[in-house]
Amino acid sequence: MSTQLPDITIGKHSIGPDHAPFIIAEVSGNHDGSLDKALDIVRMVADSGAQAIKLQTYKPDTITIDSDAPDFRLSDGHELWGGRTLWDLYTEAHTPWEWHEPIFRLANDLGLVCFSSPFDATAIDLLESLDTPAYKIASSEIVDLPLIRLAASKGKPIIISTGMASISEIDAAVTAARESGNEQIIVLSCTADYPANPAESNLRGIPVMRDAFDAHIGLSDHTPGIGAPLAAVALGAVVVEKHVTLAREGGGVDSSFSLEPDELAALVRESEVAWQCLGQARIGAKAGEREGLRFRRSLYVVEDVKAGDVVTPANVRSIRPALGLAPDLFRVVEGRTFATDVKRGTALSWDLI
Repeated sequence: MSTQLPDITIGKHSIGPDHAPFIIAEVSGNHDGSLDKALDIVRMVADSGAQAIKLQTYKPDTITIDSDAPDFRLSDGHELWGGRTLWDLYTEAHTPWEWHEPIFRLANDLGLVCFSSPFDATAIDLLESLDTPAYKIASSEIVDLPLIRLAASKGKPIIISTGMASISEIDAAVTAARESGNEQIIVLSCTADYPANPAESNLRGIPVMRDAFDAHIGLSDHTPGIGAPLAAVALGAVVVEKHVTLAREGGGVDSSFSLEPDELAALVRESEVAWQCLGQARIGAKAGEREGLRFRRSLYVVEDVKAGDVVTPANVRSIRPALGLAPDLFRVVEGRTFATDVKRGTALSWDLI
């Protein structure tokens, strides 16, 4: 890009390369069917320092049908959900619609941005009634261009996850969002595998995506731990989304690849450090190094000498601090004579020889 993209605002937060990464904590199905647990997750996210919490808004019958046919069953070899029907999985994992209002209310009371991934038009209607500040398009829905157009038409920031998508599919989704005049688009690099193999993250694609789609880029990460998000921030990601749970042991349908409270807090803290470390594309001494410049090496007289004494390695050495001639000049001054008496500990200068 020839110029920097304008910031995107979600709630009170500005999102862009000049701001610390925007951290989204994904609840998904980790409430484990309990509203109380869902609210406890909201409180945990607020305590972590993350800026946002995200839900998924669907019912089993708005995302699939109740069928035991092979088309509607996960492969037996799936690491987490092998052999289960889609209906069974989504029945367990969905967030009941009547829970949305209390979750949004608590999140807002605690200073969190709360929004969701809609999976059909009725979900968008519900989220609009809750005054959602943004929309997230899940990876599997990136091919549902009518859904993207409808969400983008609401005039709010739209975050598009790209797991499994080809570059042409991503371009079609971004174009669909822009058709309504909405330029508040964030594209998330993503590997839609649960849990994901870090070696398949391909984070070097982040700057490529930024230039290809002229949009802010983030990461929706399903790898264990926080290594991938920190690497993504170093490559320019301005948003990081991670699934969260109160405890991986018995923590919900997605808990095995979710962050526990202390890990989420570490992600918030360390991603900001990673962003701060980016600094500017310049080489040279930094402000904090000014004192250190004084303690480089230079040539000093290290023995009392008299006028006429010869400069030798015994009476002139390269030591700290850096107030004398440069160390490499010893080969120029060696063998010359001192012009005056010089006391030990005097920085060597041209007028002394």
